[in-house]
Amino acid sequence: MGRSIREFHRCSSEAHDRRTRLFLIIFILLFSAFGSVKYALLVFSGVPLALTGGIVALWLRDMPFSITAAVGFIALSGVAVLNGLVMVSFINELRARGKRLDDSIREALLTRLRAVLMTALVASRGFVPMAIATGTGAEVQKPLATVVIGGIISSTLLTLVVLPTLYRLFHRNKSPLPGLPDVISPARHDQNL
Repeated sequence: MGRSIREFHRCSSEAHDRRTRLFLIIFILLFSAFGSVKYALLVFSGVPLALTGGIVALWLRDMPFSITAAVGFIALSGVAVLNGLVMVSFINELRARGKRLDDSIREALLTRLRAVLMTALVASRGFVPMAIATGTGAEVQKPLATVVIGGIISSTLLTLVVLPTLYRLFHRNKSPLPGLPDVISPARHDQNL
């Protein structure tokens, strides 16, 4: 019994180190895409919001945190960043065209709503069989699926509410953007869906 506890603590420690490195790499990639710490932080703000949903989902299903749940949090981080990247890059694109801040945010929400919801729906629906599994391996599958489904639901809702609010707060007294670095085009993202 003592050996399995030591092994669990070793795996937990390694998973923590990997998560930390992963989040640092995500932030560096966002910074390189936007050329701005502000936009990287804005997109990255979706990650803690998604993680909160995963934690709440585990709590609601009365499941303990496990290594597979940690893997779910890593997968969830990618979806949260993707949704934020789509939204922020499109708002920036609209502002670079000369639109006012509020008009850019409103148009981006309406235009990118489908892409954000489809990403969330496809990812969530794919994990439902794992979340309700009862057979062999269910104890491994359920925490991962629970984290991803709960986190995607919260991430999607908060991407559509919190992210535009934060964007507005960051740019309250600014004029339209004269030019932005070339970021991932929302049109290219829609073609990949």
